[in-house]
Amino acid sequence: MKKIIILFFCLPFIANAQDKGLQVEGVSPSLYITHKVAPKENYYSVGRIYNVSPKDIAPFNKLNLETGLSLGQTIKIPLNSSNFVQGGNAAADETFVPLYYSIKEKEGLYRVAKNHNDLPLETLKQWNNIKGDAVKTGTQLIIGYLKVKTELSALAKGGIGGSAIPAAPVKPAEIKTPAPEVVTKPVVEKETKKEPATKPVITEEKVNSKPVKETPVAETTKPVPVKSTNGASFKALYEQQQKNADATETTGSAGVFKSTSGWSDSKYYCLHNNADPGTIIKITNPANGKYVFAKVLDNIPDIKQNEGLMIVISNAAADALAASEANFNCSISYVK
Repeated sequence: MKKIIILFFCLPFIANAQDKGLQVEGVSPSLYITHKVAPKENYYSVGRIYNVSPKDIAPFNKLNLETGLSLGQTIKIPLNSSNFVQGGNAAADETFVPLYYSIKEKEGLYRVAKNHNDLPLETLKQWNNIKGDAVKTGTQLIIGYLKVKTELSALAKGGIGGSAIPAAPVKPAEIKTPAPEVVTKPVVEKETKKEPATKPVITEEKVNSKPVKETPVAETTKPVPVKSTNGASFKALYEQQQKNADATETTGSAGVFKSTSGWSDSKYYCLHNNADPGTIIKITNPANGKYVFAKVLDNIPDIKQNEGLMIVISNAAADALAASEANFNCSISYVK
């Protein structure tokens, strides 16, 4: 009966938050949602709503647990391992409630994913049914789920159940690209096994052994030019953007970030401070003349390792340019 009474008093105050969706603030590992204290609420009743310990709420807000809460007071509800999930299953008595983040001006999907526990970009797109890379300011994106008890939290009515949260595959196999090796190895083994069975003359063994030794060398070199070709997945978009305005050309230092995209479809991505998300940049390696077309995801993160960099590109793009994963000089062309 007490549980029902608590839910009855909390429901009017929770309803407004549910209409707008629970909004996540902060940057990992200090993510949180805000709560306005309603009549008769305390640390323990609020903790039951959000499935978090009162001993976590008080210090997160730099408050004393023994002092209590005041009516109308706004507090931060920490999102931690007890109530915040981005994958997995809920228990039988739990449900998942979507948590949202509102896109800010000139903010890209890459930055959003990075700031929320390094959420895989493909997972973020799958959750929100996004196919492109540019999102309008103010767009509400699901960035995770609040795990609550169905019988203790009024938020449970907005839950999606406790089944596994869908997650996009990371596709690590694309980076390793083992296909050429798997094909060539059995061929060599079959040919070498057949030779002793026929017992040819020594001169014939020499003739037969030459193509066996040359075959794997030829095949292992094939993937390199294929991957290093000027991947033109974004070439059409680049040419279209070039028609609308004059291109800006710059030369400088490029860095590299790890990504699972581009290894099989030549869809390369980059980070740049002066081009809006969605802009296509032509990147050229002057050392060998190779170039690629990469789509801007976001600004370059303001961290020490990125100091002095003009652009940061995916490791697949760097591979196509025959550049190492360390910093290297390049020239770029794009439309502002």
